[in-house]
Amino acid sequence: MPANVKVRELRKRYGEVEAAAGISLQVQQGEVFGLLGPNGAGKTTTVECILGLRPPDSGSVELFGLDARRHAAEVKQKIGATLQSAALQDKITPREALRVFGSFYRRQVDCEALLERVALADKGDASYDSLSGGQRQRLALALAFVNDPELVFLDEPTAGLDVQSRRDLHSEIRRMKQEGRTVMLTTHQVAEAELLCDRIAVIDRGRVVAEGAPHELIAQSARAMTAVTLVTVEALPREALEAVYGVRDVIARGAGVRFHTTEATRTLAALTHMLQERGLVIAELHVQKASLEDVIIELTGGGPG
Repeated sequence: MPANVKVRELRKRYGEVEAAAGISLQVQQGEVFGLLGPNGAGKTTTVECILGLRPPDSGSVELFGLDARRHAAEVKQKIGATLQSAALQDKITPREALRVFGSFYRRQVDCEALLERVALADKGDASYDSLSGGQRQRLALALAFVNDPELVFLDEPTAGLDVQSRRDLHSEIRRMKQEGRTVMLTTHQVAEAELLCDRIAVIDRGRVVAEGAPHELIAQSARAMTAVTLVTVEALPREALEAVYGVRDVIARGAGVRFHTTEATRTLAALTHMLQERGLVIAELHVQKASLEDVIIELTGGGPG
């Protein structure tokens, strides 16, 4: 599939801080692509430069195969976005806002259909200042769709939302993908990225430090080892456990042991065989695989933000 977004060596500095320090990435048509990283890593700056809201100091951005700066008017007809700082006049209504924003584009989606799509049909004539946080976020999403975009940017779209509103937004993102749209998403929610994104880029200090599908990043990580906790009715000799295929980093406490393995299936099969031979009964067995959050901590030295 063609790449809808191509970013090459993007750089942006604010005083002494280099928010984007040579970021390069590609987002393919029809995929959900996530940007993850700590606060201040450069995620929002990257999105703003791609959208043309901030001029980069250097580097290039292509959207739909076009230079995004030279052909700004053309590419903006094909993109939609929701940003963290989005706000409207207090007394404007959702219906009015959709009509105003729609007038900026050659192609427009029917206002009433958009209100239905984001569950705001009954709030179409309510003032913006009377809407709840979740309703404002759904309106922002509707505004991003007013021109029926091929490419949608969502910057922290679920921040501050309640559980139901978050689930509704997740459903909408899946719907975008089913419709063949491309979605570029920044989020601090690791579980959200793992659930929704085909691929992610982990950004730290203005640089892409890892990129790939969530399961690929986990598999490539030094933390990809599976942790196993085993408790037997009788104490298991440490030397017997250490002889089992794939077992490493053994910690023994009485009848309980904890160890790591990079090949959980083969190790557990060998472990079960050894326990049967020794006539030892399993009282407890817990298997915990590395998570995407573990990987991000490893890559950035901290959490997702």
